[in-house]
Amino acid sequence: MRESTVFRFSATAILSDIRFWILFLFLLRLIGITNAPLEIGHNWRQALTNMITRNFVENGANLLYPMIDMAGEKTGIIGSEFPFFNYLGYLFSVVFDYSHWSGRLINLVVSSFGLFYFYRLIKELYHERLAFSSTLVLAVSIWFGFSRKIMPDTFSVSLVIIGLYFAFRYLKDGQKWAALYFFLFCTMGVLCKIPALSFLSLLGVLIFIKEIPNRRKTTIFLLSTLCFVSVCGWYFYWVPHLLETYQYQLYFPKSILEGYREIYPKLPELFEKFYFSALQSYVALACCLAGIFVFIKGGNRLAQIALALFTIVFILFILKTGAVFPTHSYYVLPFVPIMALLCGFFLVKIPVRYQSVLLALIVVEAIANQQHDFFIKSTELYKLELQASTDQYIPPNDLIIINGGSSPQSIYFANRKGWTVENEQLNSPLFIDSLRGLGAKYLIIDKSTNSLDFDEHLLHSGANYSFYRLAK
Repeated sequence: MRESTVFRFSATAILSDIRFWILFLFLLRLIGITNAPLEIGHNWRQALTNMITRNFVENGANLLYPMIDMAGEKTGIIGSEFPFFNYLGYLFSVVFDYSHWSGRLINLVVSSFGLFYFYRLIKELYHERLAFSSTLVLAVSIWFGFSRKIMPDTFSVSLVIIGLYFAFRYLKDGQKWAALYFFLFCTMGVLCKIPALSFLSLLGVLIFIKEIPNRRKTTIFLLSTLCFVSVCGWYFYWVPHLLETYQYQLYFPKSILEGYREIYPKLPELFEKFYFSALQSYVALACCLAGIFVFIKGGNRLAQIALALFTIVFILFILKTGAVFPTHSYYVLPFVPIMALLCGFFLVKIPVRYQSVLLALIVVEAIANQQHDFFIKSTELYKLELQASTDQYIPPNDLIIINGGSSPQSIYFANRKGWTVENEQLNSPLFIDSLRGLGAKYLIIDKSTNSLDFDEHLLHSGANYSFYRLAK
């Protein structure tokens, strides 16, 4: 009887320790971690991220000049997010050689630490039970799937959350090293993805907290300003310089009015990002809605002001992205920790046994809604053969045309520079001639989407691809 009781207490202690769940979910997401970016969801963005990393490996890791392969006759240097995420992939490649999947592992490791520091921050601000519930909801939300993609979204939010934890430590204890960590983590996180800047708005409530010494508040505000200036320097000075100099644009920010006009017809898609994409669970959504009521009724005015500031800044971000936000699920990611926290406010108000049931339902539903992303369809695996065939027929520095559409995936797997175009464009000989005039020397046809023969010199026709040399 005694041994049984000890075992029961031990199991309860383990299951109530957030570190167990972070580790368990980390191990679960190692399934398919070595997959190339071939999954249906967001393979284009992952291939683009990998392009920059591979160009660091092959052409030198200059953080000021990120480069892609699909810019045709141009250099491929683009104005993008600050490529710190790609640089970590480069460092990984220096040690272990380049791989298609290193970004997955890097993102998963950093995002898991992000969960742990989210837990620590909420525990310090409130209490352990709220921290546990909120962190578990966040862990299985859209965070669960995107923290193993070759994309810097959860990566950037994680860095900022870690930075905010150290801001709290400095404000509470006055430890100077914590202030330095706050600046480094937050600056790097926001540079990697500017939407993470929304989190710095939470610091606005420091103005109203008299218990914190003014010197500490001033230090945090100065470091936040330095962070903001660094971000402005990259996104509003250097990126426009790269665009003007190298003539290739990755994203197209909108004015607030333009963004509103683009989003208004897509309001159903916009709302879906919040009522389903964010938490990946309708049970979690119900808890979040109930949590809003609990949060408002709770009367913590400082927390309410902080949430209002964050929401206002995030709405401005939505408007600046325009139609991109409602058509891409991952843009909601910076708001998901807030939604998870609101879920926690409701969950801690109910008896523990019912809380455990709801958490179990949320975990099962959310993971079930994302498990498909762990696996690659067999119909996509043929793309892994493309580089070997390309190496056989096309010199490394010659420009190609490939019918990959607007996605960079095909040209990424070909590992050549050039143009990725729509099948309809290839129907026009004048179009091929125009690219030939710009330096295109070879044409690769993915036969799964285009079965036509072309009036060019055929080098090879295999089961999946045809290779043509373009006559001068």
